[in-house]
Amino acid sequence: MVQNSTGSLSFSSHLCKEDEEISRSALSTFRAKEEEIERKKMEVREKVQAQLGRVEEETKRLACIRQELEALTDPMRKEVAQFRKKVDAVNKELKPLGHICQKKEKEYREALEAFNEKNKEKVQLITKLMELVSESERLRLKKLEELSKNIDTIR
Repeated sequence: MVQNSTGSLSFSSHLCKEDEEISRSALSTFRAKEEEIERKKMEVREKVQAQLGRVEEETKRLACIRQELEALTDPMRKEVAQFRKKVDAVNKELKPLGHICQKKEKEYREALEAFNEKNKEKVQLITKLMELVSESERLRLKKLEELSKNIDTIR
């Protein structure tokens, strides 16, 4: 700082004005930045509000879709449950019928086996009968031939 003869601080006052100008400029810049920040803040706030509005609309749409889906699913579940009960009931009826069927099949196989055994026995008996009849006929024919020869010799 330099003091002049009058005792005033000229350099100091010049610096004060310059400092004041710099302060005003800085303040002005600061205010401009603050206004810009505030403006951007408002823009972001508006965008957020717009997004929130859209989100609310989408939430409502999704809720409606969920209600429709539940309404569609409920009758199907009831029908499916009814059919499952019917299938279970038929299965309960089929179980004893299956046992009866297996029992009858076993009886059938046993009866068929017995039938085939008797049929085999019958075939063997018929074969034996045919042999006996053939032998009997052969013996009778032989006897008849002998008798015929005896008659021929008597003449």
